[in-house]
Amino acid sequence: MTEKVYRYRFYPTPEQQTLLRRTLGCVRLVYNKALDARTKAWYEHQERISYKQTSSILTEWKKQDDLFFLNEVSSVPVQQGLRHLQTAFTNFFAGRANYPNFKKKRNGGSAEFTKSAFKLREGQIYLAKCQEPLPIRWSRQLPENCDPSTVTVSLDPSNRWHISIRFNDPRDLSLPPTDKQIGFDLGISSLITTSDGDKITNPKHFKRLKKRLAKYQKALSRKQKGSNNRDKARLKVARVHAQIKDARRDFTHKLTTQLVRENQLIAFEDLAVKNMVKNHKLAQVISDANWAEIIRQIKYKSQWYNREAISIDKWFPSSKLCSVCLNRVDSLPLNIRQWDCPSCNTHHDRDINASINILAAGLAVSVCGATVRPEESKSRKAGAKNSPKGRRKQKPKS
Repeated sequence: MTEKVYRYRFYPTPEQQTLLRRTLGCVRLVYNKALDARTKAWYEHQERISYKQTSSILTEWKKQDDLFFLNEVSSVPVQQGLRHLQTAFTNFFAGRANYPNFKKKRNGGSAEFTKSAFKLREGQIYLAKCQEPLPIRWSRQLPENCDPSTVTVSLDPSNRWHISIRFNDPRDLSLPPTDKQIGFDLGISSLITTSDGDKITNPKHFKRLKKRLAKYQKALSRKQKGSNNRDKARLKVARVHAQIKDARRDFTHKLTTQLVRENQLIAFEDLAVKNMVKNHKLAQVISDANWAEIIRQIKYKSQWYNREAISIDKWFPSSKLCSVCLNRVDSLPLNIRQWDCPSCNTHHDRDINASINILAAGLAVSVCGATVRPEESKSRKAGAKNSPKGRRKQKPKS
């Protein structure tokens, strides 16, 4: 049984839209007030406020005259907002994320409804406080006998409403085994280069709409803050960003699904994308290529379809290693896309040679569980363990 989330577009009625906007506003208000209370408690009194304490504070807020409107919306998404804040602080103290930020109205927002606040009846979703079902555009049907656990309603900056339904999928999606195995290398000019010699061109969705985005952003910068014209200009910018995001997501899903369906084993490098985007010259194109999402989707889709996804260590010298004689060159700058092996004189395409080496390393890991981590990276890892590790700090925004 696999946990999945199906996301749909829906078009609320004027009454539903009013209620949902008020719900999102209450969730945002409670989240920001709780974040402010926890921040002040620490910096003024060195006191940590837990989720249980913020929940008690919320009860007191609902009794105040100026916050009595919190009782007019469903209490479930408001309470879930406090749980999400607790999760944000947990990730911060564990070093997985920065200090939580305040939510902004222009970014839209979301509200999560648990089982007690919604009903799935006759193929329709009914939310708490709503008399009519949500007019959802069902692009695909939910699996039979599925029981949704949570429903999340979200509004994006381009004023589009979406609903995400989380459920446990009881279906067995395993595909028949195949003999085909593949390794691939991620790049910029060619998004993916496979060990079969195929190259998939990078669509570069951001570059395609960059001029239109710059035009609308320039118009937005000239509008007076707080005016209706500025809000209209902001909406145009948000719609271009949404178009780029949707095109990138659609292409990535189709590509990863095809790779997983056609191959029994898929090998790839475990790239440190967060560190790579720190290079300001390559950050934009790397982010637009969506490398991290491609790897993430291949991993979980391989589990769905009974495929094997093998991640190779990022220090593995896939480009410097000759796939014929296994000779390793000392240096291979990024501007060199083709090279000749000094040992066997084999002419190599840099990316194809790397993908062949990645596949060979993946087969070694699959068959005997061998490690492909080079010796020099072990010393780096040992040095990293011995070095002092400071805690991540960030002052809250005033």
